[in-house]
Amino acid sequence: MSDNKSARLLRLVDELAEAAKRVGLEVRRERILREIGYRARGGACRLRETDMIIIDRDQPPAEQIEVLAEALRARDLEAVYLSPAARRVLQTGPD
Repeated sequence: MSDNKSARLLRLVDELAEAAKRVGLEVRRERILREIGYRARGGACRLRETDMIIIDRDQPPAEQIEVLAEALRARDLEAVYLSPAARRVLQTGPD
């Protein structure tokens, strides 16, 4: 992946994580342990009274974007500013 595309994807990850925080989701970047034959990817969950998104920090940016987008698609984002690229990701998925 080119450095330009990688940087663009990382900016989208940060933008979507910030949008999640603005709608009340805690975003945690964790190292998700894996075992042979088991593939965890993170996602939205609720722990006690906290809604959160857990992102595997070792995943490629495109996969992190999809985890964030899945959680945000169920939220009302009309009052949250998102760049056209981020809105497009929420509608269609990452490039």
